Amino acid sequence: MLNLTPKRDRPLPKHPSIITDLPGPETKALVERDCSVTSPSYTRDYPLVVARGEGCMLEDVDGNVFLDFTAGIAVTATGHAHPQVVRAIHEQSAKLLHMSGTDFYYPQMVELAEKLAFRAPFPQSSTGNSTRVFFSNSGAESNEGAIKLARYYTKRSGIVAFLGAFHGRTYGAMSLTASKRIQRQGFGPLLPGITHIPYGTHASLDYLEAKLFNTVLPPTEIAAIIVEPIQGEGGYIVPEDGFLARIRDLCDRHQILMIVDEVQSGMGRTGKLFAIQHWDVMPDIVTLAKGIASGLPLGAILARAEIMTWPPGSHATTFGGNPVACAAANVTLELLEAELMENARNMGEELQASLTQLSDKFARISTPRGKGLMVAVDLLDTEGNLDPSLRDRLLTQAFERGLLLIGCGQAAIRFCPPLVVDRQQIAIALEILTELLNSQ
Repeated sequence: MLNLTPKRDRPLPKHPSIITDLPGPETKALVERDCSVTSPSYTRDYPLVVARGEGCMLEDVDGNVFLDFTAGIAVTATGHAHPQVVRAIHEQSAKLLHMSGTDFYYPQMVELAEKLAFRAPFPQSSTGNSTRVFFSNSGAESNEGAIKLARYYTKRSGIVAFLGAFHGRTYGAMSLTASKRIQRQGFGPLLPGITHIPYGTHASLDYLEAKLFNTVLPPTEIAAIIVEPIQGEGGYIVPEDGFLARIRDLCDRHQILMIVDEVQSGMGRTGKLFAIQHWDVMPDIVTLAKGIASGLPLGAILARAEIMTWPPGSHATTFGGNPVACAAANVTLELLEAELMENARNMGEELQASLTQLSDKFARISTPRGKGLMVAVDLLDTEGNLDPSLRDRLLTQAFERGLLLIGCGQAAIRFCPPLVVDRQQIAIALEILTELLNSQ
């Protein structure tokens, strides 16, 4: 029997510690077992088998310790196993594990819905609550529900999405996604009525209004425009100034709903609770997941109250709003507002400044882009073109030195550490990257 017990009971160091060849023997054994029984559709950049986590550090089953700048793909906002989140999970688990919130009531779900409704980036009403909340299990499920809600409310079917977007892999969400060919290839026909345009530029919106609206895409048939405030899987792309405000104006003029996908950019990652708040734009619907519950499966749809009017039974879920996940989310939100959003702003500035210095020193790395702790750089060849092979090589070499990174876009490395990351850990990550770039 494979021993999965972590090698140390003491606190993990705040720096990498590699004590075996990688992958280690127990890691090799488990990877071999995994390959024989799990779906080949999973993507694994390197052989990491995690035993435990603490803050920004992860320990594998062989006792190697890694500095995690992935946060489980931008999920563990409060760090791995934050003691206050763990305590909330333990306490709630001892009381109630499940009692479907679509059929019954429990305090944790109501409390979280109230908190999210109060903080939603919508116009606040003086006569009552201006927001309603639907809980799901994931970002894809949140975006599926947002499509249904937009079509139900507007009685229109068309949806405008963006090239480079990632909204999930279930059928409706996959139909919106346009990040990588492999995510759609072989699964057609997809959801009809979806039109994709380039992301982030005024030229793209010019084309939508001047060409598409006047030829093949009547605006009176469009239910919604769905957009990521900062494109995630597509490369951590920050849009041009005024781009999101212009979408809001376009939607207002044509009675189209503006859906903002905050699955990756939301819950404090950019230094604000919702990334859309950097541009002072108020959408109609917001979708959430990832960092909302510090690693437990939970998503949410926030919508203006006058929009979320679908009747009982028209949309539901068995597990969405699970009481344990909601307990974790309530504490997560408290921690974000107490200190972690501020830390995301401060450490994000530190990270971008350090990456800018790296870019000034090495021609094969671009200047950084992003907000807060949602930051990326592109890797370039000797002629200044995007170089995905260099990116992939650096991801593997960083892993071998104890730094966990993941890619996005065509040739980008994304930096999305837990929001508890500190200056010393940023310095360690940049030191490792500097060594790797020197060796290329």
